[in-house]
Amino acid sequence: MTASFDTAATATTKRQQTMTLAATSLGFCLIILDVTVVNVALERVQADLAMTLSGLQWVANAYTLVFASLLLTGGALGDKLGAKQVFIGGSALFTLASLTCGLAPDATTLVASRLMQGIGAALCLPTALALLNIAFPDAGGRARAVGIWAGMGGLALAAGPVVGGVLVEMIGWRSIFLINLPLGALAIWAAAKEAPAAPRHTGRGIDLPGQLLGILALGGLTIALIEGHELGWQHPLVLGGFVLALVAGGFFIVVEARSANPMLPLSLFANRTVAAGSLVGLLNNFGYYGLLFILSLFFQTAKGYSPLMTGLAFLPMTASVTLINLAAGRLTARFGARPPMVIGQAIAAAAYLSMTGIDAGTPYWMMAIPLLIAASGTALSVPAMTAAVLGAADRKRSGIAAGAFNAARQVGGMIGVSVVGALAAAGGAELGANISLAFILAGGASLAASLLSLIGIREPSRALSATELAEESAV
Repeated sequence: MTASFDTAATATTKRQQTMTLAATSLGFCLIILDVTVVNVALERVQADLAMTLSGLQWVANAYTLVFASLLLTGGALGDKLGAKQVFIGGSALFTLASLTCGLAPDATTLVASRLMQGIGAALCLPTALALLNIAFPDAGGRARAVGIWAGMGGLALAAGPVVGGVLVEMIGWRSIFLINLPLGALAIWAAAKEAPAAPRHTGRGIDLPGQLLGILALGGLTIALIEGHELGWQHPLVLGGFVLALVAGGFFIVVEARSANPMLPLSLFANRTVAAGSLVGLLNNFGYYGLLFILSLFFQTAKGYSPLMTGLAFLPMTASVTLINLAAGRLTARFGARPPMVIGQAIAAAAYLSMTGIDAGTPYWMMAIPLLIAASGTALSVPAMTAAVLGAADRKRSGIAAGAFNAARQVGGMIGVSVVGALAAAGGAELGANISLAFILAGGASLAASLLSLIGIREPSRALSATELAEESAV
């Protein structure tokens, strides 16, 4: 989310505003939907394409890996080439990749297509906010528009497992990708026809060395974590992945520190609240998305649920995120960011740790209650951690601070799926006792996030604008 909200007012008609909001909201829904909708289809994908568990992890993580790696560059490209053009191009790439996902004849094609979806998503997300900034020059109207945009993302997050379950059950797993075609085409048409042209900042460069090193570091870590169990932790590919992550990560820090126009200014993290808030976001997504992955498999392989029943099993968890997010922004505005972060993460930790004894014979209601509580704690803390990061960052760098924060969250989700997937692979056909270990890891991550919030978060030195408060609800 690298858009700045200081762009000069631009004359736009009511129709332009409505169509721009529709296009960007639809694009955001597709991006968020593809983070969660895949989970309920994993068992059917595995059976149809004869995939290993590590292959399923790549289906989930290929999208997130590229999405997280390119978020900041997507915003820079929007500034340089024009937000409208980059949004349309990213939407077209996402839609085309969705087609190849839906037609994929084998695992390799599916994973490669998921990578392309991630590139498209990274181009769409930051430029969507830039387009809203231009289409709604009035601060009040912009705040309402961004609030609607963010709310649509929350709705997509909540609806993802259920929509996925219905589509997989009624039509087949390929439909979760093919449904993007008419929706993506509609978003492209609306943006091309009515979205206002965005000014280009041709003087802004693209940090290609930093971008390449960032992808290599995250890619190496992902390879090592996903393939470690199947190939063995001493396999050359796995060891090479860890070495690549370490070396590329080290060079990334050096390059960013010396670059005149870094992709990720390291000075951002000199601010204790920005650093702590980003790490809390990473830990939060580590637990949340890791458990979405393993629970999807657990419900279908251990408990024998259909994809539709699996989607419905997640409904209390995902719906609570949407509802409590709405109240959490107001609580944060009244009490500050630290109390909701500390309390929310502590609630999530307690709920996760209470589930360490579940197995295939555990009644659903005994799982639904702690999952609901855990999701509520997470939903309470996410708007607060976003507000803390934006409030602590320098106003001129709030866009890149938000982008870095969201990239950290996506990286956390990617690592969570990789680590928890390795536990699932070690657990055998019914995931064994290792699902309990997954809950312990998620609980430990949330507990660490709660303590880090208590120690590292300071209240913002400036009041957040109405637009920034609306933006807090974005996933």
